[in-house]
Amino acid sequence: MSALFQPFTLKGITLRNRVAVPPMCQYEAVDGLANDWHHVHLAGMARGGAGLVIVEATAVSPEGRITPNCLGLWNDAQADALKPMVAAIKAGGAVPGIQIGHAGRKANANRPWEGDDHIAEGDPRFWQTIAPSALAFGGHLPRVPRAMTIEDITRVREDFVAAAKRALDVGFEWLELHFAHGYLGQSFFSHHSNQRDDIYGGSPENRSRFLLETLAAVRKVWPEHLPLTARFGVLEFDGRDEETLAESIALVQNFKREGLDMLSVSVGFTIPQTNIPWGPSFLAPIAKRVREETGLPVSSAWGFGTPDAAEAAITSESLDLVMVGRSHLADPHWTYAAAKKLDVDRASWTLPAPYAHWLQRYAMA
Repeated sequence: MSALFQPFTLKGITLRNRVAVPPMCQYEAVDGLANDWHHVHLAGMARGGAGLVIVEATAVSPEGRITPNCLGLWNDAQADALKPMVAAIKAGGAVPGIQIGHAGRKANANRPWEGDDHIAEGDPRFWQTIAPSALAFGGHLPRVPRAMTIEDITRVREDFVAAAKRALDVGFEWLELHFAHGYLGQSFFSHHSNQRDDIYGGSPENRSRFLLETLAAVRKVWPEHLPLTARFGVLEFDGRDEETLAESIALVQNFKREGLDMLSVSVGFTIPQTNIPWGPSFLAPIAKRVREETGLPVSSAWGFGTPDAAEAAITSESLDLVMVGRSHLADPHWTYAAAKKLDVDRASWTLPAPYAHWLQRYAMA
């Protein structure tokens, strides 16, 4: 029997299989509000058979948006707009999750297909970016951010807490903190982007402080029976990978002590000068090491988008969940196609009735 199609239980939530749709930015919101695009997109992913569908990176404050078209969860109107999304995901048979985050120095950018660069000062869509230190990312994102004060750090931490409360009130059952990809959490941890000389900079312990404090604060308001997870880049592929990975594993062990339930293993993307070995399942051995050394369940994306790769990641005990992103964009019913490829008994598929009648009764073309 396929390992990929075995149920997975974390805390009080059971997923129907080990397939998850990761957060994938759509850049289609206006003033942070979800709309029909998001509804159709997310409902289709849920109907497609995945066990978990996580709503895209959702900003905890206006300044925390990657682009002006990102979703937000800093006010009640945005929360209300997400309620139909939660209902649609549940109706499709998946567990509804959401990722909340702050883009830090990578904020205030144009959408990827409109330049993926910082919005120019003087543009009515411009806002000042903030970060641990006044250091630009570089490359296509050259703006120097304002270094955060202690008051800024406290405010942003509370923004995460407020967004988590709203996510709970909306009905989300899975929460992911976005501590990866060069955004604010990751940039506090990385020595490339954090050159502070106070308690939030310098040693790995100090560079971990913002992430751990934010996690602990969110843990206090997020129910114990619901999964609290994080996406985090455990290495940069910058030539010092073993040192970074060791520091990251120590941080993840502290995450676990503060109440984290699962880690989505990713890449840091804190600087543009890296040598990432893109390829099928390239993060699998790294995720497995994190899993074994921390005892924390793990998931990962990047290169698991074929049924065989996803199945192998579970059977090898590299991952507990497989995040399949772009393959779901190409085929929202990827999970059902994977079930066919892996010879999963059709009687166990939880299809919507209008699909089940045709796909289970008759041979799939």
